[in-house]
Amino acid sequence: MMSPKLTDAERTNHLPDLFAAGWEPMAERDGLTKTFTFADFRAAFGWMTQVALLAEKMNHHPEWTNVYNRVTVTLISHDVNGLSMRDVEMARTMDDLAG
Repeated sequence: MMSPKLTDAERTNHLPDLFAAGWEPMAERDGLTKTFTFADFRAAFGWMTQVALLAEKMNHHPEWTNVYNRVTVTLISHDVNGLSMRDVEMARTMDDLAG
């Protein structure tokens, strides 16, 4: 399910809240990145499992790396080569699941 690239108005409406929550714009791509830190590996991996199940439902998969208790995430909609509402929704849900 394709979602169009964010418009300027959508960026103005949605991105400031994500930036306030710790998401950062990427210099080299029209994407977002954030590093989540958990108590330990089990907590990090549990969160990744929850996100993976959501990603399958959304058919929208993050780029991520995990080192012990840290998960660094990149969100970008490859089909539009930039940010879409799927990225905004995924970022918000990741934040909610991370508590």
